[in-house]
Amino acid sequence: MSTKLFVGGLAWATDNASLGDAFSQYGNVTDAIVLKDRETGRSRGFGFVTFSSAEEANAAVDGLNDQEIDGRRVRVQIATERRGF
Repeated sequence: MSTKLFVGGLAWATDNASLGDAFSQYGNVTDAIVLKDRETGRSRGFGFVTFSSAEEANAAVDGLNDQEIDGRRVRVQIATERRGF
């Protein structure tokens, strides 16, 4: 079963491809998305990375949380589902 990670504190220059590349060393990345502002198209500074297994996702959290990606220290954690919408 796939596991999604939240990644916060991304550099403005980080895009989907570079985010996926940074996490690919920890396993099979099935999806990597940097969220963008609808009006400006600029990064909102966070994104989500999906791994094909929980073990790979946990390894990525252990390896990349509080580490630098594209010159910015990022926060990585297991994503929680938003409720109430």
